Amino acid sequence: MGYTPEDLDHWLGEAESEHLEFKEARTKYDFDKLVKYCAALANEGGGKVILGVTDRRPRLVVGSSAFPEPGHTVAQLAQKLHLKIGWAEIQHPAGRVLVFDIPSHPIGVPIQADGAYYARSGDSLGPLRPEDLRKIFDEAGPDYSAEIYPAATVADLERETVERFRRMWRRQSNNASIESLSTEQLLSDAELVKDGKVTYAALILLGSRVAVSKYMAQAELIFEYRSSEASIPHQQRIEYREGFLAFLDDVWERINLRNEHLHYQEGLFVRDIAVFNETVVREAILNAVTHRDYRLPGSVFVKQFPRKLEIISPGGFPVGISADNIIRKQSPRNRRIAEDCARCGLVERSGQGADRMFEEMLREGKPKPCFSGTDEYEVRLTLHGDIQNPQFLRFLEKASAEERVSFTVEDLLVLDALQRETPVPPEFRSSLNQLLEKGIVERIGKGRGVRFVLSRRFYSLLGKPGSYTRRRGLDRDTQKALLVKHIRDASKEGARLQELQDVLKDLSRAQIQTLLRELRAEGKIRVEGLTRAGLWYSV
Repeated sequence: MGYTPEDLDHWLGEAESEHLEFKEARTKYDFDKLVKYCAALANEGGGKVILGVTDRRPRLVVGSSAFPEPGHTVAQLAQKLHLKIGWAEIQHPAGRVLVFDIPSHPIGVPIQADGAYYARSGDSLGPLRPEDLRKIFDEAGPDYSAEIYPAATVADLERETVERFRRMWRRQSNNASIESLSTEQLLSDAELVKDGKVTYAALILLGSRVAVSKYMAQAELIFEYRSSEASIPHQQRIEYREGFLAFLDDVWERINLRNEHLHYQEGLFVRDIAVFNETVVREAILNAVTHRDYRLPGSVFVKQFPRKLEIISPGGFPVGISADNIIRKQSPRNRRIAEDCARCGLVERSGQGADRMFEEMLREGKPKPCFSGTDEYEVRLTLHGDIQNPQFLRFLEKASAEERVSFTVEDLLVLDALQRETPVPPEFRSSLNQLLEKGIVERIGKGRGVRFVLSRRFYSLLGKPGSYTRRRGLDRDTQKALLVKHIRDASKEGARLQELQDVLKDLSRAQIQTLLRELRAEGKIRVEGLTRAGLWYSV
C-alpha cells in the first residue's frame, strides 16, 4: 500500500468507526490481539488498524516500533485468518506509523480468530452478534452442498475414502483424538452427516461408485487426452464417478505421465520447468469441483494437450466473482465442500485458490491463467504451459536473488503487464507504487501522458539496455531536435501538428504541443494559425 503523511492526517480527523482502529503501541503490540482486531474489521466490511496514534481524540502521532518486520507479521496474519492483508509504513515527522489494511470477509464466510467470531464493541472486542453472523452466512444464499440427500445413508459412503478423509484431517489439524472417533462421530463433526442423514457434500467427497452413479451422476469428472489441439478424437478418456477424495491424486498422476519438461538456461546452468505445474493443476481441479453448480447436469471436464490444459466446470462463476476480480474476491458456492477440503489441507476455506495459480504461472514465465469463453453456464479455464518470455523469468529470478525482493501476486501481475506493454489495472496501483519506491519500476512523464517501465538497472541485469532505451523513449532534448529537424525539412510548406505526431508516436498530442511551446519560447520555431490547421516553420 502506498500511503502518505497526508493520508494519515486525513484519517486523524475521522471518527473511529467500523473502518478505522487506532492503537498507540509505542514500543510493541500483542500479536494475538492484532489477529482478533483484523478478524473483527473483516467481519465489519474491512478497514485499517493504525499503530502509532493515540486512540482518543484529539489524536496525536506518537510513533510505534511494534512489528519491525511488517511483511513477516502479515504472513503470520494470513496463516491465521486466510486473508490477503496489506501493510504500509508512514514516516511521519512525529514518528513511524504502521498501517494494516484489512479486506472485507469473503461473501458468505465470516472470519474466525482462535475459534471465535469477533466484532468491536466500543474500545474493546466482543463476540459478533448472532444476527450479524446470520447476515454474513445469508450473503451467498443457501448452501446446496450442506443440504440432506433423503435417499442416501452412511452405507453409501466408501469406507476406504472415509478413512482417507480421517487421515488427512488428522494430519492437517495435528489433533490425535480424530483417530479414535467413530465413523458416525467423525462425519458428524465434519458436518457431512446431520442426525444420521447424509449431505450432498458427503456424497460428492466420499460417495461410493454405486451411490454416486445412482444419486449424483453429475458429480463425475471426465479426463481426456489429445495429442494435438487439432485432434478431434481423444487418445485417452477416463470417467471418474465416485467420491472426489478417492480420485484427486489419480487425475494428477494421469496428467503427469505426459508432463514434459522445458529447458531454461541461465549462464552455464540449465533448469527444467514442467509444462504443467502440480500446484497450479491441483488448485484448478479443486476449484472446479468445489465451486461448480451441482444443480446442473453437466460433468467437470479436464482436457490435456501437450502444452495446454483446459478445465471446464458447469455453472459459471459464483455470485460476485468475475475473471477480473477472481484473485481479490472469494465466494465459495459450496461452503460445506470447501470447509471439508480445508479440513483436509487441500484448500483455504475462504479462497478460490486463483491467487496461487496466477503466482505460480507468472513466476515460471508462463501466460497467466485464462478464463476466455466463460459465461453464466460454465467456467472455462485454460492453462498454457510454454515459457512465453524467458527474459522475464530471468528478470524475476535476478530481482529476487540479487535485490532480495519478494514479489506478491499483485506485484507479478503489474510486472507482467509492463513487460507486455499493456496497461496496469487500476486496482493494482498500490503495488505499482511500491515497485516504484523499490526502484524496480520507473515513471515517465506526468498527468495523462504518464507511463511506467521496468527500470534501467534490471534491463542491465538482463543484458538488454537497448530495450530499456526503446521502452523509455527518447530524452526531451532529442525529442525537440527531431521536431526541429522535421520542421526545417518541411521548409516553405510548413509542418502541421498531425505530421509532428507521426514523428513522435509515443507521445500524446498534448505532450507534443508542450514541446512546441518550449521550442517557440526558445526562438527556434514559429507558428502561423492557432488551430490544428496551424503551420509550424523554422526560424
